[in-house]
Amino acid sequence: MRLPHGTAVVRFARWLSVATGLAVAASCAVGPDYHRPKFDAAPNYKEAGDWKPSEPNDALSRGPWWEIYSDDALNQLEVRIDISNENVKAAAAAFDQARALVAQARAGFWPTVGVSAGRQRGAVAGAPAQTTDTAGASVNWDLDIWGQIRRTTESNRASAQASAAALAAARLSAQADLATDYFELRAQDHLQKLLDDTVVAEQLSLKITESRYRFGVAARADVVSAQAQLLSSQAQQVNAKIQRAILEHAIAVLIGQQPASFSLKASSMRTDVPTVPAGIPSTLLERRPDVAQAERKVAAANAQIGVAKAAFFPSLTLSGSDDYTNRAMSRLFSVPNRIWSLGPSLAETLIDGGLRRAQVAQARAAYDASVDNYRQTVLAGFQQVEDDIVTLRVLEQQAVIEEAAVAAAREAETLTLNQYKAGTVPYSSVITAQTTRLSAEQTELAVLSSRLQASVALIEAVGGGWNASQLPLP
Repeated sequence: MRLPHGTAVVRFARWLSVATGLAVAASCAVGPDYHRPKFDAAPNYKEAGDWKPSEPNDALSRGPWWEIYSDDALNQLEVRIDISNENVKAAAAAFDQARALVAQARAGFWPTVGVSAGRQRGAVAGAPAQTTDTAGASVNWDLDIWGQIRRTTESNRASAQASAAALAAARLSAQADLATDYFELRAQDHLQKLLDDTVVAEQLSLKITESRYRFGVAARADVVSAQAQLLSSQAQQVNAKIQRAILEHAIAVLIGQQPASFSLKASSMRTDVPTVPAGIPSTLLERRPDVAQAERKVAAANAQIGVAKAAFFPSLTLSGSDDYTNRAMSRLFSVPNRIWSLGPSLAETLIDGGLRRAQVAQARAAYDASVDNYRQTVLAGFQQVEDDIVTLRVLEQQAVIEEAAVAAAREAETLTLNQYKAGTVPYSSVITAQTTRLSAEQTELAVLSSRLQASVALIEAVGGGWNASQLPLP
């Protein structure tokens, strides 16, 4: 057939310009624009009081947060979290999936173009077989007049940012768990040394008691009491190895390694506790990845309302095709063999039994739920910071008392042992003094371990130096 005035290319260009004009004219997508939910934060943390952290305000902005502990072994373990921790790797894969969904949504802005080609051989009854060749191209473009694609893209982009925040939260959680387990393990190392020293001291006490018994200045009961005290300490010495092994296994799993192939040499434990300032509550909204994740979910849910509302409006599609059919391939691409079409199509659902209205209601309810979850996440973050602040502040005060208690218990043990050698007190007094001294040292160690763990918990509670500005724009 012969083409009328103008060609298909010219007509397609005209329709394209009209469609572009319509899309520009309808640049405002339906549905509510997003505004972050309001949350009135308190001006200061209640439990902070006059407590002054030991580190300057920029402690978390100078690099990896765990470096404030100045522990080379911990530094080497922490850097392996991103590489080997399976939970972090799973969160990273989830983020990659979310970014792919954004790319899928963006593809809706563009027309789809397809080509086809074929050869068929057939015959009608009584007629000789014939071969027919076909070739063609088609274009379809769903014009985003009401913003459905834009809102979908907006929702997927916010969801991808929520996944990025979830990745940051998983990373921070794994890092904090590793630091906590590491300091607990070092506390077990210190406890092991404490018990080793105690066993050595009680072995010496037993020798002194046996010597006094041989010279007739001590009763057999003193020897038996000294032996019982030594055996009790030796039992604790052996038992302490269980918890250390368990912590070592936990650290191995956190860095993605089998416990059978991982070991950590015993080392001394730091006696000071670096801490960081909690800042003011309002900054927590930007510093915690779980809060950012919850806020981005609110944004995604808000965009879904627009997606649901866009279904009320008619959809406009611009489509075109250019097909050729002939029995000879050599003459396939000629005007007489050509069939082309170009034009818009409009579709609107008239009766849906209330489906679209229900979908909008569902989207609004999902948005309300996401707002409530966001506010609950913020409240939980404030609670965690307040808990960690009061824990650090009180334990710091307790540590001063425990240090004095240990000094007094050691002096009392020395004086009591000298009195026993002089024959002025029974051996039961020595046992009491030794037990009191060991208990005081164990309590002091437990307080130090709790302070280090609370220090890590506070750093995690305030985001570990992370900030919402680090969220990518997929």
